[in-house]
Amino acid sequence: MVRKSLVQKYPVRRSHLLSSGALLATLALLGCAGQAPNSPYGYSPSFLGAGPAPAPLAAAGPSIGKTSGNVLLLLPLSGPLAPVGQAMENAAKLVFPQGSAPSLDIRDTAGTPDGAAAAAQAGIAAGDGIILGPLTAVETRAVAPLAQKSGVNMLSFSNDATLAQPGIWPLGITPGQQVRRVVQAAADSGRTQLAALLPDSDFGHSLASAISAATASLSEPAPQITFYPQDFNGLNRAVNQMSDFADRGQGLEDQIKAAQDLGTPAGRLKAHELQHQQIPPPSFNALFIGATDGNTLAELANFLPYYDVNPPQVQYLGPEIWSTLAPQMAHQSVFLGALYAAPDPAAAAAFDAKYQTAYGSAPPAIADVAFDAAALAKMAASSGGYTSTVLTAPAGFTGTDGVLLLQPDGQVRRGLAVFKIAPGVPVIASAAPTQLSQPGN
Repeated sequence: MVRKSLVQKYPVRRSHLLSSGALLATLALLGCAGQAPNSPYGYSPSFLGAGPAPAPLAAAGPSIGKTSGNVLLLLPLSGPLAPVGQAMENAAKLVFPQGSAPSLDIRDTAGTPDGAAAAAQAGIAAGDGIILGPLTAVETRAVAPLAQKSGVNMLSFSNDATLAQPGIWPLGITPGQQVRRVVQAAADSGRTQLAALLPDSDFGHSLASAISAATASLSEPAPQITFYPQDFNGLNRAVNQMSDFADRGQGLEDQIKAAQDLGTPAGRLKAHELQHQQIPPPSFNALFIGATDGNTLAELANFLPYYDVNPPQVQYLGPEIWSTLAPQMAHQSVFLGALYAAPDPAAAAAFDAKYQTAYGSAPPAIADVAFDAAALAKMAASSGGYTSTVLTAPAGFTGTDGVLLLQPDGQVRRGLAVFKIAPGVPVIASAAPTQLSQPGN
């Protein structure tokens, strides 16, 4: 079946660079506790065009969800996250202007689990047929049991993949989605011995789980994972440990010193020869670096070469948030050629333009999640209802950030591009796929 683009049906997107450090700090609250924020590239979906609803997948079981009703939009319209909630409401209204049918039922969660649960209960009682939101993982956990008990499907705005279950789809870009794409790209170029240097945080451990899963799915050796604390000395120790420099480099240095200590012409000649030997490469040929801030990356730009963990012997990989750090990284020669997975910003140009025209400012990073969720809900309403049969259409969806596929178990697959850090601006090293398929298809 032909896939219809959400941005074609509802032309609009937002600026990929966050407008202020304050907004970046706010977005850090959006994922599961301790996670890095959704990057400026947020998220995206798409939906099948007009025509009969697709047949349900054989393994999906009975269809879940309502076939009619208004669209319940749960957002923090008061409290610290109110500016983010307002921008997301604005984005959803581009799809559901006043007087549209079905209509948006917008309810304030105040950014708290109790507020989200109360708002969800009120919307469900009013007969709403699908839930868009809420924004954070803790709110989603409070709403999910209510949605499932009432048979109402939910498109959460969180990027916490652990929330996924039948009828509950987290739409933010997850650690697993970005890791799988960039690890696959590395494997395609022969980089199959993977190590990882990750922050000792919830986000770092989420990346570690995703990296282990990705390498296992590719039948690669188990990754060598090292966690670092958030301090200068701890980062230095972690890089030293990961590099195995004591065995690779220290042995050569000890040989040079021993030859020099002989104090003979033969010893000096031996030391001279040893000084021109290259330190053996590390035991891995790809390194996933989980740093999400400029200061840590600047420190690593010194530590990694010092311990001889360098390109071209080692291909650096990183998280999607590098899309915001790329200009800074481009000034550090060691990171030129590093890869990360993210949506292709070209896919969201129409959304950016429409939001700018409607509201007089560029949309913030997370607004595209609300826009795509709203567009998906509106298309579903006209194609059989908000059921899992419709939402898990095998052809998938295309939206502001590319191809997206909702799976019956609540997991979300996403078609991301792979970018390479280069002088000036990043370049696309591997284009985003134009289609995905349900597992087993």
